[in-house]
Amino acid sequence: MAITLVNPEGLPQVDVYRQVAVATGSRTVFVSGQVARGAEGGRVGEGDFAAQLEQCYLNVATALAAVGGTLDDLAKITVYVVDWTPDKMPLLVAGIERALAKLGRTPTPPAATLVGVAALAEPDLLVEVEAIAVLD
Repeated sequence: MAITLVNPEGLPQVDVYRQVAVATGSRTVFVSGQVARGAEGGRVGEGDFAAQLEQCYLNVATALAAVGGTLDDLAKITVYVVDWTPDKMPLLVAGIERALAKLGRTPTPPAATLVGVAALAEPDLLVEVEAIAVLD
């Protein structure tokens, strides 16, 4: 495995991400911010935060598959959420879980950052996910 994901003692022990990602692989993959658009560019989950997040994760998985990777190769994700409030956390978790179920995956969550933003590139977008993966 090219990545070791750790929640070290002395830092909060969280379930939805890891505090540290140690990469030892030879190829670093940077995935541009993925939004709720299907392969043809059409909108997915208009007004539905969980559905949009699900599509973002599916798009990240598709991008990684194109270069021989999977979500297991993720070292770091950054999630940008329009008008973030803590009450959206269950929807965030639900969107990720739905994507993982569709992909038949249960990877260890990578290091992650969640950023609340005022807006994204298009007014109907509620969330965007960018990723860094490391492959052997």
